[in-house]
Amino acid sequence: MGEGRPGVAATLRALNGALGRPAALWLKESGARNLRHRDFLAPRAALSAAFPGGQVPPEAVSAVPSLQGPAVLPLRVCWQTPAGLAVQVRRPEAFQRLLGPLPGPPPPAAGVRTGCVVLHCPALRSPAALRPRHLRSILLADHLAQLLRAQGVGVRLVPALTEERSWDVLRQLRIYWPSGSGGSSLTDAVSALRAALGRCPCAAACEQAPGTAEGVICKVHLKSFVEQQGLLGYDPNLDVLLVTEGTLQSLAELQEAVLQCPVSDPTAPPAPRFPRSTCCSIVHVVNCEEEFQQQQLDVLWRILDPGAHTVLQKHLVCGPVKVTNPSSPIGADQYFQLRKHQMYEASVIKYGELAQDEAWTEVIDTLTVAAIRFEMLSTAHRSQITLDLENNSISTKGTKSGAFVMYNCARLATLFNTFQQAVERGTYPPLPPVSELNFSCLREEGEWLLLFNYILPFPEVLQQAAELPPPSKGIRITANTETVCKFLIQLSMDFSSYYNRVHILGEPFPHLFDQMFARLQLLGAVRDVFHSALATLNLPPLSQI
Repeated sequence: MGEGRPGVAATLRALNGALGRPAALWLKESGARNLRHRDFLAPRAALSAAFPGGQVPPEAVSAVPSLQGPAVLPLRVCWQTPAGLAVQVRRPEAFQRLLGPLPGPPPPAAGVRTGCVVLHCPALRSPAALRPRHLRSILLADHLAQLLRAQGVGVRLVPALTEERSWDVLRQLRIYWPSGSGGSSLTDAVSALRAALGRCPCAAACEQAPGTAEGVICKVHLKSFVEQQGLLGYDPNLDVLLVTEGTLQSLAELQEAVLQCPVSDPTAPPAPRFPRSTCCSIVHVVNCEEEFQQQQLDVLWRILDPGAHTVLQKHLVCGPVKVTNPSSPIGADQYFQLRKHQMYEASVIKYGELAQDEAWTEVIDTLTVAAIRFEMLSTAHRSQITLDLENNSISTKGTKSGAFVMYNCARLATLFNTFQQAVERGTYPPLPPVSELNFSCLREEGEWLLLFNYILPFPEVLQQAAELPPPSKGIRITANTETVCKFLIQLSMDFSSYYNRVHILGEPFPHLFDQMFARLQLLGAVRDVFHSALATLNLPPLSQI
């Protein structure tokens, strides 16, 4: 048997390799109905395209169950079916290998840099009060930062929050964004940019004619530069930009963030003021209303600093946030308070007087944050979000909400607290080590569903959610920022179905302990998945609800 934690991708690679074809023929099953009979399938249509008459050589089929590898699931049998070539896993052994401690990302090798990403969120420079559309890009950047850090990637967040205004709503939403004034290094960076602007052939003096904004330093012709460089993906209306001190300040903050990214070789000389090479990539996380202004800043930075890092700029654009029937424009703080009031009312309806106790204040705050984060992040970032603020769309009952996810996380906490109290009373013995558990007791289909669809692929889910693929054309990128929320919602639905159907803590009879302990070990791993996924959303697990 291969050692190490099995993974979906490694198992699929081994299965494809066993058939001797370069094409990806195999699929992982996920539906409960199909998982009753098989775990992987090479569909008939794919086999017909890869083999004459769709007939796989018998020796290839017979070799599949003997596949081994450090991250390959133990396979039991491979056989031909009307749907294609099917494989079933040796399930007790898979439980044994997967239900140890949940591993984190492997530590990087000595001297190897894992990379650095600068996440730039222009919404935090908005001179007006923050609105829900601003919150969407801020929450997305905050979530993406946690996902990248979980993969060992260095992250710098820009801009720093200033002390001139209140950021209470960010603290209430558990957004931990850096703050500071920048100091002398930022002043030097602005001076260097101003000097570069003076040497720039695209820049021209700007006379203070009537109607010209105050504080304008000069004007820069962006369109000619875009055309000369053959840059793709920019708005055709980019033309002349009036550069202000604020513009240079924004660029200087970005420049400083790039300089603070770690270098790959610790012995390398310090980077110059405008480094010519870096593995740091810059992602501008913007709402669609800010996209044009950010493209202007992008091109100006390319003009003033034609280094490798400015070429690596990417734009992750959020779709619009539509608020239905607002009596007046609603601010982010009003939005938070409204959702908090609705969550309080929903909790009183469900839990009665308990929800009015002071101890519930923190619970309701956490449920509110979860509700808003899932409302903003469970939709693909390119798509529009519609906020219905008139009706109480935030509920403790709906299966698609953050509150539902937190409720099921709290159910797990209650289960293990109850078990631990029973152990202390002497009702049950303590949970034995994993090596002593009998996982052949786990025969309920919901148990394999939880392991195969959630515990097994979870590290790969986090990895895929953190991927920032290069733009196929132009400067826009697409990220799977909705992945974790959708994963947690589906996990909560399947866990809830299983938990409502199966009695975990049974009568204290020794002949029932094997099954109870195996189930507790399984649900302990489910709990770990919940906690790790919620951490990428800056959400603490609830111990009660």
